[in-house]
Amino acid sequence: MNEPVFNEMPLTGVCAALCAMMDVPAPACAEAANPLLTALARGKKAQRVFMYHPDAVAMWLYQRYPLLFAPVLAHTQLCLPLRAVMPSVTPVCFGSMYTGAQPAVHGIEGYVKPVITIDTFFDALIRAGKKPAIVSTAGDSLSMIYLERRMDYWIHDTIEQCNETALALIRRNQHDFILLYNGDYDAQMHRDGPMSAAALERLRENGQTFGAMAEAIGRYWAGQNTLIGFATDHGCHEIDGAMGSHGLSMPQDLNIAHFYGFYPASGG
Repeated sequence: MNEPVFNEMPLTGVCAALCAMMDVPAPACAEAANPLLTALARGKKAQRVFMYHPDAVAMWLYQRYPLLFAPVLAHTQLCLPLRAVMPSVTPVCFGSMYTGAQPAVHGIEGYVKPVITIDTFFDALIRAGKKPAIVSTAGDSLSMIYLERRMDYWIHDTIEQCNETALALIRRNQHDFILLYNGDYDAQMHRDGPMSAAALERLRENGQTFGAMAEAIGRYWAGQNTLIGFATDHGCHEIDGAMGSHGLSMPQDLNIAHFYGFYPASGG
């Protein structure tokens, strides 16, 4: 029987890489920056960063259904295979993504959503005088675990409201960093299975949403060096009853792919 194959590069390397690209010192507990991500900017600094976070988009979904990712591939240059942290559930993984630390360090080691109190990516941005914003649906991890900072939060009841707000913030061009979370694929795959028609439709919509955001960024942020990311938290797998789940130490849950694009300012 073949041994399971896990991606080598850890999710924790994203935090310090984003900091390096924005010319900001990394949080105190962040692990080493991912060198492939930092190299994407070719020595330039990102003046604007937009991170789109669809939930539970496993790497195997990209491998099996690449056409659903067409809008993502059209606006990015780097596909980064990463290994999520354990347990592979949303608050744990997003806790590691934006602290650069393992779960035992940032303090979320299960499906709970307390405010993280160690130094984070958002604290690093605020110290540097940057202006970050989080846009998320109420009750989800990213609407809760990074609260209590002097930054902007837009917490809405629906994904549609979140997406409208993110587009409005892009048009205003007043934030250095915007995070947008969409949890619709995760919710659908838990009910109907990762490969159900309904779940794959949500995945298609995630790709289209990212494409729409990227096109708006190309129009309204053309004067700044810009990094955009399509960055999930963990993967998923099918369980008995044709439903979906995640949280285990298995390639389906831990192997993820992030997609990044870097665009120098027009004429830069």
